[in-house]
Amino acid sequence: MTVWEDLVGQDRVRTALAAAARDADALVTADASGTAPPEASKMTHAWLFTGPPGAGRATAARAFAAALQCTGPDRALGGEPGCGFCDGCHTSLIGTHADVEVIRTDLLSIGVKETRELVRRAQLSPAVGRWQVIVMEDADRLTEGAGNVLLKAVEEPAPRTVWLLCAPSLEDVLPTIRSRCRHLVLSTPSVAAVADFLIRRDGIEPEAARAAARATQGHIDRARRLATDERARARRATVLKMPLRVEEIGGCLKAAQELIDAAAEDAKQASETVDAKETEDMKAALGAAAGGRMPRGTAGAMKELADRQKRRSTRTQRDSLDLALSDLTGFYRDVLALQLGSRVALANEDVRDALDRVARASTPERSLRRIEAIGACRQALDRNVAPLLAVESMAVSLR
Repeated sequence: MTVWEDLVGQDRVRTALAAAARDADALVTADASGTAPPEASKMTHAWLFTGPPGAGRATAARAFAAALQCTGPDRALGGEPGCGFCDGCHTSLIGTHADVEVIRTDLLSIGVKETRELVRRAQLSPAVGRWQVIVMEDADRLTEGAGNVLLKAVEEPAPRTVWLLCAPSLEDVLPTIRSRCRHLVLSTPSVAAVADFLIRRDGIEPEAARAAARATQGHIDRARRLATDERARARRATVLKMPLRVEEIGGCLKAAQELIDAAAEDAKQASETVDAKETEDMKAALGAAAGGRMPRGTAGAMKELADRQKRRSTRTQRDSLDLALSDLTGFYRDVLALQLGSRVALANEDVRDALDRVARASTPERSLRRIEAIGACRQALDRNVAPLLAVESMAVSLR
């Protein structure tokens, strides 16, 4: 399989990246041989991948990074870089290539300190590969100061350094940075394409794969989790019951509390094992004595780790809430489709009775106002409004 196999439903993007990888290979070959580089190269030093959640922005960036490091024999014979089995491709995809740095944050932002370290690394020549590649999966989480630090590196890159930035939209990246990048837009893959991917790569039963792909409307990661994780299916079922429980104030407040509790439990389950391992590793690195007693002068390092774990838990809880709000939006979108007599496929066909009940009891205008209320809740969370207050306000607006 080639490096592009996991890039689902993005033929146009794959074609553009493959062409750039071929030109990048020609540039390296010309540099090594001392010959003139090819004219009108499609390769550039900075790329910006945008698209809706689940479209595969990071997957495209990692696949391109692997293709740039490809050393497969077919490449030397004029074939397409990105064979998927050579050492360059393999180590890039699994995250062990010395010249491919993948930056993903489990915190709410990427700060100046981390970005300066990246910029320093970007100035180095490739150690073993053909290019020095920096993949930033969460470029939208750069603080303003960090973005300004990154700008200098993007403006004046080292000769063999490539920046691959990923963000939901152009507006999520500083204008000065995005103007210096080649922009590739990914689209939401079709339900059929996602279902085929789950069947082919994860061995999911066809019916379950189609149901997960339909319920998540083409979001690859969420579809995979829904198809393989019983807890994810249980949480979604709980969220989709909410529209039937908001007929009076008491029900609204109770449903909101349950949504917050479920998000907190998700964050706890996701972080417990990781936090425990990080803490033990840190203690061992700092020379903890038998019984766990820490040497003097290490309290600051342990506090910094605890603060980081707390911030990560906050982001995990926010992500869980966002997923619940996406499911809720999909529910009312289906209700609106039924009310308008639309022939679009319903995402939540498995709860058709609930959809019909809400559709009969309200109007299209009311459904639109409910969708707007969910959007307002998202905006409130982005402004750091207390999650419970934001969700309670939304729940009351869904009545």
